[in-house]
Amino acid sequence: MPLPLPRFGAILLTMNDRPEDFPRALDSLLAQQDVELEIVVVGNGVVPEQVPDGIRTVTLGENVGIPEGRNIGARALVTDPDLLFFFDNDAVLPETDTLARLAERLDSHPRHGYIQPRIADPTTGATVRRWVPRLRVADVERSGAVTVMAEGVVVIRRDVFERSGGWPGHFFLYHEGIDLAWRIWNLGYTGYYAPDLIVHHPATDPARHSRYYRLVARNRVWLAIRLLPLPLIPVYLTTWVLLSLVRIHSPKALRTWFSGLREGLTGGWGPRTPLRWRTVLRLTRAGRPPVV
Repeated sequence: MPLPLPRFGAILLTMNDRPEDFPRALDSLLAQQDVELEIVVVGNGVVPEQVPDGIRTVTLGENVGIPEGRNIGARALVTDPDLLFFFDNDAVLPETDTLARLAERLDSHPRHGYIQPRIADPTTGATVRRWVPRLRVADVERSGAVTVMAEGVVVIRRDVFERSGGWPGHFFLYHEGIDLAWRIWNLGYTGYYAPDLIVHHPATDPARHSRYYRLVARNRVWLAIRLLPLPLIPVYLTTWVLLSLVRIHSPKALRTWFSGLREGLTGGWGPRTPLRWRTVLRLTRAGRPPVV
């Protein structure tokens, strides 16, 4: 008797602002072989356009942000898939067996809670720093356990996702992948980076968004207060203030960053569920202590 096919639920968000990229992303999903696949497209403040018949859509009356949009998409699945695939709407799966191979890797390692392929620009082939889910990024083709994730192209076990509480919806944008990855590690699972499996994604600059510096700073504070043991919170925040002072050269951008820092410190981070010290040790042994 043949083995059952891996069951995927794929979630894409749209604001109808990528009329060329979005159909390519959907076409590459629909071309996947040797998997059972349900796709949900969430219109973040819009009625989704360019969606083929047979694909479930969800229309939100306002833009609730990327992480909450993904949570809503995951809840809208009806086929009870084993694996969730969160997929940016300007990404493309260049091979028809990518999802099947990702599922095979997870099946071989029961303690991997999520797996991320290597994301590469379709024109240059480059994998930018923020897409490599570890501190040392010189060798983008080195596989292994990872403690964070690139949120836009990642496969997560559905039961692990639900037990972790899902994406931090109130973050709106930025750093939600660190928050979710740490909570998955706190359940006793790990993440895995599979660089031989490649997904295409244009290498855009995240700072192009007007809210980038404010939300990055605010969400760093929220991440620390939500998840770190109390003694580590000032260490983490001091580290990121110093790094930001070095990295941000524009006085205007730096002022915006500090406004986000103040916003984060005033509240809004949600319930505190700090990592166990055992998890802190595991993250450290995996190459990224949760203070950097």
